[in-house]
Amino acid sequence: MKIAISGASGLVGTALTISLRNAGHVPVRLVRPAKTAKETTTGAIDEDIVWDPSTGVRDPQQMESVDAIVHLAGRSIASSRWTDAEKKRIRDSRVAATRRLVQQLVELNRPPAVFMGASAIGIYGDTGDKIVEEDHPSNDDFLASVARDWEEAVDPLRSQARVAHARLGIVLSSRGGALAKVLPLFRWMFGGRLGAGTQYWSWIALEDCVRAIVWMLENETASGPYNVVAPQPVTNAEFTRQLAKAVHRPVGLPVPKFALRIAMGEMADALLLCSCRVRPSRLLASGFQFNHSTLQHWLEAEVARKG
Repeated sequence: MKIAISGASGLVGTALTISLRNAGHVPVRLVRPAKTAKETTTGAIDEDIVWDPSTGVRDPQQMESVDAIVHLAGRSIASSRWTDAEKKRIRDSRVAATRRLVQQLVELNRPPAVFMGASAIGIYGDTGDKIVEEDHPSNDDFLASVARDWEEAVDPLRSQARVAHARLGIVLSSRGGALAKVLPLFRWMFGGRLGAGTQYWSWIALEDCVRAIVWMLENETASGPYNVVAPQPVTNAEFTRQLAKAVHRPVGLPVPKFALRIAMGEMADALLLCSCRVRPSRLLASGFQFNHSTLQHWLEAEVARKG
């Protein structure tokens, strides 16, 4: 398939581009006008499609040659403190940008047959110790409303294409994202649990995240939401203990909730203290096999590989 990817330069997008090419597909990047055509860290790509989240695809007719879209683009939710202006930027980068893209697609004579959209397990909000599956209702907090509206922005395309949503958990890789940021802290013994540490973190190794997305693209029966997380979520305290063990350091002092809230504001509760114990029920029911189900074994191998 010829597959267009937005957010192709991000952690997931970069790994996905390599994986798709290795599987015999033709990845095409949706790139901002300022980016140089064919400039990529993952090797030469046949062509780029110029796209701006605020205006859409420059030449929508280019999309008629595309078989599928993986829509990953969106402003980082942790790039700065959540002011009203920052929240609007986060929402617009996902919801408004997706609506523009979808509107262009529905007007084509031959829209892509598959639309695989990124979403997030944040759609469920704080669910405590309860095990959450794909049929769990969405919450009404900021991140949940963004994720819900992000998915619903694709609704006009559903009669013309197979639509699936990857509800991503915490994607772990030493090459980037959350793990790459905290590894130095743990190596210097500053890594401690956050708050009480009882909040569940639903994680997934980057490799399995990419494999799940490719499976959703290639499987003609895959539609609707899929929780893209490992089968065994862990509490923050357990994550902290296992990461400290992997880097052969003792666990650092805990960080109290009040300190996180002073430093990060609303983000602290939404990103670090929120508990979401998610099960990838639909992937498991489909027979999808995770290569990394146990955090401890994966962490030890990943940290050793990183060196």
